[in-house]
Amino acid sequence: MRPVIRRIHREVRRVPQEVSLVVNGVDRRVSVEPRRMLAELLRDDLGLTGTNLGCDTTQCGACTVLLDGRAVKSCSVLALQAEGSSVTTIEGLAEGGTLHPLQTAFAECHGLQCGFCTPGMILAAADLIARDPDPAPETVRHALEGNLCRCTGYHTIVDAVLAGAAAMRDDGAAR
Repeated sequence: MRPVIRRIHREVRRVPQEVSLVVNGVDRRVSVEPRRMLAELLRDDLGLTGTNLGCDTTQCGACTVLLDGRAVKSCSVLALQAEGSSVTTIEGLAEGGTLHPLQTAFAECHGLQCGFCTPGMILAAADLIARDPDPAPETVRHALEGNLCRCTGYHTIVDAVLAGAAAMRDDGAAR
């Protein structure tokens, strides 16, 4: 590429654009550079720090959020790709100060240690339970394959997901 074209190309990529989306039930409009990732928008622009950045390569799952109800690794989604979408972060699962059954189950079943991976685990589990309200332990393990925990074994995490699913079924709250 010729130097002038290369410089113009770099400048065009940096021109901020507006993105409109619903985050945790609130309409948001944010100006972002086209190369900005959804995880950065959530953490840096909106202050939702429960969306953790662990690897920036989609390997760890700490940045998992629900995008239109499906679990995605927000470090691999451009903010502009979320235009018109609904995003749920860990902060958006609790309703009116009451923890979501999965959040409660993770605490009660000791499904966390340092907590860094926990938001991503819970949101991946929420996606699974929305599709399969009564998952088998093997199904839970498979659904969480893309979420890494460096502190604990996965047994208590699987137990927490199963307990959360059971609580949701008992409450009729497959939310």
